[in-house]
Amino acid sequence: LMELRILDWFQTWHNPALDQIMIFITRLGDAGIVWIGMAAALLLLPKTRKSGLIVALALIFDLILCNGILKNLFARIRPFNVNTAVELLIAKPIDFSFPSGHTAASFATISALFFAGEKKLWKAALVLGILIAISRMYLYVHYPTDILGGLLAGVLAGFLGAKCGNWIVQRIKNRG
Repeated sequence: LMELRILDWFQTWHNPALDQIMIFITRLGDAGIVWIGMAAALLLLPKTRKSGLIVALALIFDLILCNGILKNLFARIRPFNVNTAVELLIAKPIDFSFPSGHTAASFATISALFFAGEKKLWKAALVLGILIAISRMYLYVHYPTDILGGLLAGVLAGFLGAKCGNWIVQRIKNRG
């Protein structure tokens, strides 16, 4: 399987320092915590409140799409369950593999920031999102197609978050 060969190639990168960096990066994406924190921070500031709303909505759409629908629909087992010789550096995720929830939440946020017009913030988020996606393959918990699926689901969630957020803001403005 080509995908396992790619993951095995990532295994050749392993060293104690990089292992710790990848574990740290992946933890930033655990339960979307870094992205939820960003949405909360944006919501607190009047200048970025609309962007915060769009990010929050994107994360909600992402949760419904990935964890509520796609993971259960595809029910793909994780790569460490196929290649049991790999020693995991993190706790075994118990949900299904496709799509990558870490990647989806990252790209939901990145695309939401982009659609909200946050020119600098979306680029910084993109760097972190890519690192989180790579960490998932490095740590042998996702296939490359899980990452791609997460990216696509995330962009869709970000787009829906922007559409919905803009609609809500327009409704509020029209009332005033």
